[in-house]
Amino acid sequence: MAVALALICAAVAGCGGSRGSTSKTTPLPALQPGRVGPESMFTIASQLTDNPTATLNQLKQLGVDRVHISLPWGSIAPDPQSHTRPAFDATDPAAYPAAGWAVYDKIVRGLAARHIGIDLALTGPPPVWAEATGGPKYDYNENDYKPDPAAYQLWVQAVGKRYSGTYTPPGQSTPLPRINFWSIWNEPNLGTFLAPETAHGGATVEIAPQLYRGLVDGAWKALHATGHGDDTILIGELAPIGNPGVGVFNVMAPLRFLRALYCVDANLRQLRGTAATARGCPATAGGSATFAADNPGLFHASGFADHPYPYGLPPDKASPGGPDDTDLAQIPNLESLLDRVNRIYGSSTRFPIWSTEFGYETNPPNVITVPMKTAALYLNWAEYLTWSDPRIKSYDQYLLDDPPAANGFTTGLNFYSGKPKPIYAAYRMPLYLPVSSTAKGHPVVVWGEVRPAPDAAAQTHRPQSVQIQFRSGASGAFKTVQRVKLTNAHGYFEVHQTFGSTGQVRLRWVSPGGQASFSRVAPVTLH
Repeated sequence: MAVALALICAAVAGCGGSRGSTSKTTPLPALQPGRVGPESMFTIASQLTDNPTATLNQLKQLGVDRVHISLPWGSIAPDPQSHTRPAFDATDPAAYPAAGWAVYDKIVRGLAARHIGIDLALTGPPPVWAEATGGPKYDYNENDYKPDPAAYQLWVQAVGKRYSGTYTPPGQSTPLPRINFWSIWNEPNLGTFLAPETAHGGATVEIAPQLYRGLVDGAWKALHATGHGDDTILIGELAPIGNPGVGVFNVMAPLRFLRALYCVDANLRQLRGTAATARGCPATAGGSATFAADNPGLFHASGFADHPYPYGLPPDKASPGGPDDTDLAQIPNLESLLDRVNRIYGSSTRFPIWSTEFGYETNPPNVITVPMKTAALYLNWAEYLTWSDPRIKSYDQYLLDDPPAANGFTTGLNFYSGKPKPIYAAYRMPLYLPVSSTAKGHPVVVWGEVRPAPDAAAQTHRPQSVQIQFRSGASGAFKTVQRVKLTNAHGYFEVHQTFGSTGQVRLRWVSPGGQASFSRVAPVTLH
């Protein structure tokens, strides 16, 4: 569900070649022993609905804290391909076909049984009867054209009731587990998921932000009406990179989308007159004075979700698209704009940022993307940067297995066959050295994580530890040079370590069952 890679790699020479800082004069970053760090979120597509039990078991073994899964409105609704709305009580979960709910009920129960959290994204496509008529059609976008926010609100109300923790479906004997974590829609700045992005016949007036404003309001009211008002509710879910021309089904730069969503112009002045009314915004100062009260979801949501893919670039490099993008390197721009638009309306909200889709496409199988070894480095580097920003609350991995087409979005930890890629180990046990080249006798910072360790500690009631191992040169046996007790809630650690020569570093962790696992190997250079 992400934007096509072609936006970036063809435009950047040497896509994926940087190794990070290696200067021997670079000072070491200060240790941050109190940093809890982001939770591990995993976003998964049809693989979870196709084979829930096996997939959930793999996620449990990886140590995932929370799964982000989409619940498509049209997959639940009755007569989704009809142009005529069927007669039914849209707020009653039992009024929807039981078969539509079945796999999601199984997933929700399975996650609860494994003590894994869920972020349920209430997404399109809508049923055809809830879409505006007369609009253009994209070749693979059948719905998503001006979805009816009132109908969406009724559907979300049904979902909220079903997963309230007290609802027992007909024919079942026990209530479904409660869900307390939600996302509203998916990539609303992407025209294949919400259209039109801009007005017909021109790209100057943003339309999708107004549509999304209505969806947020509807979901906000529905979740509050069904006892979920104190839950975690995320808005945004933005694709990170836009196209300059935009268009009805194109991709709007996320910060442009955000400014229109909050009814301000490029200079962060509140919109007035026809510029405001064309975007569904208050046209007068009096209207702006009540904008925050009229749109509580935009100002009181629990957090803002972004999909900060770097699209083949090193994770500290901004995409060439422009300053309105929100890839990982430009998350500070997103944070700043969110703070400023809140202040414009008298709100002191400082949204936490949730990464709910992230990953690197790998070569193999996709030959135009990042080489596998480089992708492993970039993933660990990206998680370190995420951990370094206390405002980012999750580190996400998108896809467990690759799609069948080699030129698809190949961010999976496994190949399509299910065979693990090298990045599987890099995800399970991240390792990153912020400065990997230094003078002899000087320490380096070794940062890492054993993702399954907290769950192993909870299961065995025994503290877990990880070994930092080193070998001189590029061959020979690794030897343990430090054991680190893992006390962090997510399995992170950060320590100083001095090495005696140039060589290679890795992590080793032994599971409670006695199986040894290893991180990727990282080089250390001494001068």
